[in-house]
Amino acid sequence: MIRLGIIGLGQRLAHMLGCFQASDPSLRVAGIVDPDPAAALARLPEDKRAGIRFFDTVADLLREGRPDALAVGTRCDLHARYGIAAAATGLPLFLEKPVATTLVDARALERAFADAAGEVVVSFPLRVSALAGMAKARLDAGAVGRLEHVLAVNYVPYGNVYFDSWYRDHGVTQGLFLQKATHDLDYIAHLVGAPIVRVAAMAQHGRVFRDKSLEPAGGDDTRAYFERIGTPETGMNEDASSALLEFANGVQGVYTQVFYTKHHGAVRGATLSGKDGTLRFDWYRNELLLHRHAEPVTELTRPPEGLNHFGGDGALADNFIAVIKGEARSASPIAAGLRSVYACLAAKESAATGRFVAVQQLTDLEAPPVSLGTDSASPIHSPAVA
Repeated sequence: MIRLGIIGLGQRLAHMLGCFQASDPSLRVAGIVDPDPAAALARLPEDKRAGIRFFDTVADLLREGRPDALAVGTRCDLHARYGIAAAATGLPLFLEKPVATTLVDARALERAFADAAGEVVVSFPLRVSALAGMAKARLDAGAVGRLEHVLAVNYVPYGNVYFDSWYRDHGVTQGLFLQKATHDLDYIAHLVGAPIVRVAAMAQHGRVFRDKSLEPAGGDDTRAYFERIGTPETGMNEDASSALLEFANGVQGVYTQVFYTKHHGAVRGATLSGKDGTLRFDWYRNELLLHRHAEPVTELTRPPEGLNHFGGDGALADNFIAVIKGEARSASPIAAGLRSVYACLAAKESAATGRFVAVQQLTDLEAPPVSLGTDSASPIHSPAVA
């Protein structure tokens, strides 16, 4: 039996808990640290709520719950704090993305895991989805020759969630490069096979989504109005944002995310090209196309339909269970989570300054171990939703 300790049972982690239990039905919740036990329990199926214990601090959870592994599903600005606390335990950890929202937190998290014994599975389902796996296999087999360029897009059909729920709080999310693009920049770097080293970015704020309380009567009917979403001056999530990407192996890329798309306007995927071919896939259309440049032939492949996060959630859960049992290494390690955050922070800085920005690279995880003291007894002070 696996005993899982949970720090912040948000909706995302409640969903993943179901995936963990589907992967290993013996998994049990050893205890939960969450500021709102009633809301946390309500996120679980009724038949899974009995006997769940709640603790005030991580230290209490560790001492009394005796977990075999930990999972962090707090809101974004607390991921690094509790990731650092988990690093000190040496237990396997499932950590929600983004793994940090500031450079200070990201560097502290990196130092914490430089000498940590526990393996981390970062919540990056796209990189382990069926389509990404198929694309990676073809790229590694030389289907397009040496990879030269990648174009990735995310036209989000549910963008209102970033303005009509807690995601509107820019102080928590720090914007949609960190909240949303962290998924995409991770899978792109995974497919390219190299980290992002330089970024030039831009962002639009307030052209489509506006704070209703700040608008004059009548307003502009081409805009969507919400409460307490901030302003471009005070900080708010983007209507859309884009980035030019330079990778360590010389590949160039472009990424764009748009949050006012609706219905069949949804697109999420990438086009990757080299001298010998062009590979294109889209998760919403659930298809991969390979065009070989030597002949006018297109290969079409489709994975199974109807999978959570395009099959990535189940694959992540299976990997986490295997990591806990000592049967596998993480398919989405802490290094991937940090590289994504460093790239997203560079994109955010570039959009604010109008300059190319060099991306912070990993140092402590690739250097001699550095210890970092942590306060694992600290309680969560803000609502736990991820």
